[in-house]
Amino acid sequence: MKALIRITLKNGVLDPQGKAIENALGALGFAGVSDVRQGKLIELDLAAADETAARAEVERMCQSLLANTVIENYSFELVG
Repeated sequence: MKALIRITLKNGVLDPQGKAIENALGALGFAGVSDVRQGKLIELDLAAADETAARAEVERMCQSLLANTVIENYSFELVG
């Protein structure tokens, strides 16, 4: 089973990388782009016995290491 984990900054948290991307896109002539936010996508394979166990394991991973829950939100989906 594969887990796809999406991590983004919470609203209100400054995103300097997003701002740099926004400025670069504008400099390249892409008009009308604003409020760019960047995040992370993490893919991992799990050897969990079932979907319930896999969800619990990914939840623990996110809470323990993958996301800084003070400033980041996360969501995930299981595929396969």
